[in-house]
Amino acid sequence: MQWKDRRASDNVEDRRGLGRAPRLGGRIGIGTIVIALVAWWLFDVNPLAVLDLAGSGAPATEQQVPAQAPPAKDEQARFASVILADTEDIWQKQFADAGQTYRAPLLVLFAGSTPTACGEGQSAMGPFYCPLDGKVYLDLDFFRTLHEELGAPGDFAQAYVIAHEVGHHVQNLLGVSEKVRALRSRMDEAGANALSVRQELQADCLAGVWAHHAGGARSMLETGDLEEGLNAAARIGDDTLQRSAGRAVVPDSFTHGTSEQRVRWFSRGFDSGDMRGCDTFAAKTL
Repeated sequence: MQWKDRRASDNVEDRRGLGRAPRLGGRIGIGTIVIALVAWWLFDVNPLAVLDLAGSGAPATEQQVPAQAPPAKDEQARFASVILADTEDIWQKQFADAGQTYRAPLLVLFAGSTPTACGEGQSAMGPFYCPLDGKVYLDLDFFRTLHEELGAPGDFAQAYVIAHEVGHHVQNLLGVSEKVRALRSRMDEAGANALSVRQELQADCLAGVWAHHAGGARSMLETGDLEEGLNAAARIGDDTLQRSAGRAVVPDSFTHGTSEQRVRWFSRGFDSGDMRGCDTFAAKTL
């Protein structure tokens, strides 16, 4: 990707090194990440938020953490900041064209664990978006996991991960997330899972919309970048993750979609560049 010498977002908060709890077990192993993701994907937000809500009947309160910008020489943090800035520029225009106002999310970089409005965030959960505070949470060590343990190398694979979480922010701004939560609360487990699949595939499609514009007039993509993104989408399909964990593939348990579906919807967004083509909820087949 042509990401260097581009604008970095100011909407980045670096909480690393602030004395939070250490990483569980140090490195994130494939078994840990698969188990954590399977648990996480049963919900449309941080699973700890669901536990907090179930236990107390009220949303968790985010603790105040001193905000600071990442170090200028931290290349991984700058990469994440540049990708976030590009999503800001693209989604601001997309919303403006639709007569709406885009409010950019805050990207929180953390290590180990960090407080969120959705409960205590853990590195082993992977990147996540909390709709209660409108923030994307990312432990940059996940990029190593993505490459070495999930088999999805490349900077565009990393950008896809960020763009997917920003896609959830777009859904939150459009009211999609709240509607999904309300509907899921009235469904059985299989129905709730199926609705979550549609929500996650829409976030993939929205990530594809971002990629379309990033690779168009903005000339950010290079040869091979699209393939990296498609590979990442395929590597984190529910069926692929279940096989990687040595488990039977159980379609009724899917909450993010199969590898084929994730690739298809990311590609749809990339090919069209139009978020109106990302209505997975109206689609007869996924």
